[in-house]
Amino acid sequence: MFGLSDLKQTRVYQQAFAEGEQKGEQKGEQKGKLLAVPPMLAAGVTVEQIAQALGLTVDEVRQAAQQQRSK
Repeated sequence: MFGLSDLKQTRVYQQAFAEGEQKGEQKGEQKGKLLAVPPMLAAGVTVEQIAQALGLTVDEVRQAAQQQRSK
């Protein structure tokens, strides 16, 4: 019978798993960058400087700042 361990050994499963891990890492990296925005703003760094330093758009930085204010 075809079990879970057999499925995990297939190329399709391994490729899907690798893609999922990569997407998870990218989301985690993005989240970390967004969490860095409020302290950087508090330190007096401009929105434009933050965007450039973190590789984000100005809109993403402004959104992160706005979300922090609403909490």
